[in-house]
Amino acid sequence: MQEAWLKGYWNEMVDFLRGLFNAIFKDNPSLERGLMTGITRISKESLFSDLNNVMVVTTTSKQYSDCFGFTEKEVFDAIDQFKLNNKDDIKYWYDGFIFGETKGVYNPWSIICYLNNRELNSYWVDTSSNALVGELIKASSPAVKENMESLLRGESIAVALDEQIVFSQLEEREGALWSLLVAVGYLKVLPEKDGDARLLALTNAEVRFMMEKLITAWFSGSGVAGFSRDFRRALVRGETAALNRAMQGIAEETFSFFDVKGREPERFYHGFTLGLLVDMKESHLLKSNRESGLGRYDVMLIPRHRGDPGIVIEFKSLNAGEGGTSLEDAAEAALGQIAAKNYAADLRAQSAAPASIFAYGIVFQGKEVLVRGGRLADAALALQPG
Repeated sequence: MQEAWLKGYWNEMVDFLRGLFNAIFKDNPSLERGLMTGITRISKESLFSDLNNVMVVTTTSKQYSDCFGFTEKEVFDAIDQFKLNNKDDIKYWYDGFIFGETKGVYNPWSIICYLNNRELNSYWVDTSSNALVGELIKASSPAVKENMESLLRGESIAVALDEQIVFSQLEEREGALWSLLVAVGYLKVLPEKDGDARLLALTNAEVRFMMEKLITAWFSGSGVAGFSRDFRRALVRGETAALNRAMQGIAEETFSFFDVKGREPERFYHGFTLGLLVDMKESHLLKSNRESGLGRYDVMLIPRHRGDPGIVIEFKSLNAGEGGTSLEDAAEAALGQIAAKNYAADLRAQSAAPASIFAYGIVFQGKEVLVRGGRLADAALALQPG
């Protein structure tokens, strides 16, 4: 079903499966009971509307919660039988699945492959295509990308969860993405709740490895990896000429691939830039759309170590072919907004006070990019050349 959605034959697949299921599970005199196993619970597509007495068991159901994989006792018994002595490592890599109220469930394929190869590695996540997950994360809002960064840091996120996935809403409702990631096993639902929201976390190290590889792959094409490194290096040095070269190179290499049509342009560019900044998570804390000073900045990079530079970024977008406002004027307006609204207030309030603060206005118009900015003076909030 996921492949049908991605490749444009969704309606034909729905019609085919509806007829198949009716023939097998309803109009079959030789069948007393049937069992269907899968990943995503597909709602509102009428696939099962003609079937009688269908009982659905999901990842949050208590029934059969210890039957979705190997229990920890079964895994540890197997480790002892193979005379291995690294239970903590195996638990770190492959434990973490929670079904209903049952914790400590392991993916059978990963455990079997490990016992066969005697090597800790990513096995299960490479057995299927991650194309749908990748496309949805790539096209998601900055808020989703910020939540993804929190997950990669080992933190949990609080989101509304609906286990009935409607494919037509996957690109419109952010909650549908989290539901899909839970259904495929990349996220686990923690027992604790945050009001009406559920707390989610990456399942284990194997999944974290896959997610990091997925995000890195977006920026590792021919030429893009070099431009991405140049962008991050120039950002912390205040080198606007180098920033412009890097961003223009990235735009020319990738924006046709990502396809901005049909999206809110500023939201797309904002999210795309957040993806470029993920590799800075060891040196900086990345925040987006938070209140500081007299308004809400677009992106802030807070240094984790005293003496490293802090960064504030404001985005603007112009429609392709739009007259009137120039890229230069829009960039200056972005910088003026940073200064006038004192967006750098949070940076100055941090205990690891930055040695310097750089402010950047980044303007996009189709594949054209312009970056302006420099050092933000502490006293006058005036922009000085970088």
